[in-house]
Amino acid sequence: MRTLPACCRGSDQTAAAMVEAGEKPMAAAWSVEAVMLPASMVLVQAFTMGALLLSKLALNVGMEPFVLLAYRNLIGAIIVAPFAFYLDRAMIRKVNLKVVGLLSVSALFGIVLAMGLHYYGLRATTPAYSVDFLNLIPVVTFAMAVLLRLEKLAARTLAGRMKMAGAAVCVGGTMLASLYKGKLLQPPWPTHLLLRQWHHPAATAPAHHRNMALGTVYLCGSCLAYALWFIVQVRVARAFPCKYLSTAIACVSGAAQALLIGAAVSHGRAASWRLAWDLQLVAVVYSGAFNTGATFCLISWAISRRGPIYPSMFNSLSLVATTVLDSLLLGTVVSVGSLLGSLLIVIGLYAFLWGKGREMAAAADHHHHQNNNKPNAAVVAAAAPADHHHQNNNKPNAAVAAAAAAADERV
Repeated sequence: MRTLPACCRGSDQTAAAMVEAGEKPMAAAWSVEAVMLPASMVLVQAFTMGALLLSKLALNVGMEPFVLLAYRNLIGAIIVAPFAFYLDRAMIRKVNLKVVGLLSVSALFGIVLAMGLHYYGLRATTPAYSVDFLNLIPVVTFAMAVLLRLEKLAARTLAGRMKMAGAAVCVGGTMLASLYKGKLLQPPWPTHLLLRQWHHPAATAPAHHRNMALGTVYLCGSCLAYALWFIVQVRVARAFPCKYLSTAIACVSGAAQALLIGAAVSHGRAASWRLAWDLQLVAVVYSGAFNTGATFCLISWAISRRGPIYPSMFNSLSLVATTVLDSLLLGTVVSVGSLLGSLLIVIGLYAFLWGKGREMAAAADHHHHQNNNKPNAAVVAAAAPADHHHQNNNKPNAAVAAAAAAADERV
């Protein structure tokens, strides 16, 4: 058997050592990412749960929803602004009246209507009940996109049938949680801790604010507004694809609109806007810093690494944790109907996300196959990498994918 010369054997060993040395940091980075990505999404769910509970407590002690909304988005804009000026500074000169107008319309749907109605619904109901509707946002966006002929049902494919089945189960779960209570369950944990241990006035909502029927109407309106906002976001991303800068401008616009509406609703009472070192200030700072600023950055990172469906896979964590903490701190009753309704919503959401993920994977494979068939595909991709982003945003199902990704980001 022939043997290689010593010089060749040495070069082969050197090359193998270099490959092995290069693979080690890549494997280490992948293992760190495999831990950090799910940990960051769990953190996002914790931020969502904390924002819901703190907002409910602030609303219970008399804070107006639009006051909370205005302050929250102002703080969110301050948090996101450094990222916008550093990462999107090249696009600042392209901000014009058309861009500001589009972002103001986006803020009207996504901040003033969607978040404002959600706060009114939260004030009239409970955090455990309102969190169910957050899981409906991708499904409602899908239904709205179908009605507006922005997306096809694709009923002949397995993915399309799973999406429709998941949507139907989610709607059934919402109706069950809303209309059927059933037997009241005795939780294995203590309840009413805020009232029993600390006698805090935020533990109970004023009687004139408690209205489950009206709160359900508000929460349904919030879901519709979110669906319209995600559809508007497709056009915004096409016209101005700068996520940090557009978010900062939308937060400022949303805060200004909420300020005007809040001033009208509060009849100009300065006391409604005065913040002290109390629970209302904690709710404002927490919601703006963590549930707008930090959550936006974490979800953007997760989407860039795992795709738009990945963040919504963790939504059930906030649903379960909010139900437990709502009962633990505020004494909200857990019934058979609410428990079964929440379970159906989670099952329907995951069925819908599975179908959506299969559909997006098939579209990506088709797009990749088309590019491989083009002789100059590599040259085009190298010369114009930004075009791929625009093509993805122009797909009809971009609104639904965005809704699946960012439901937690806006609450």
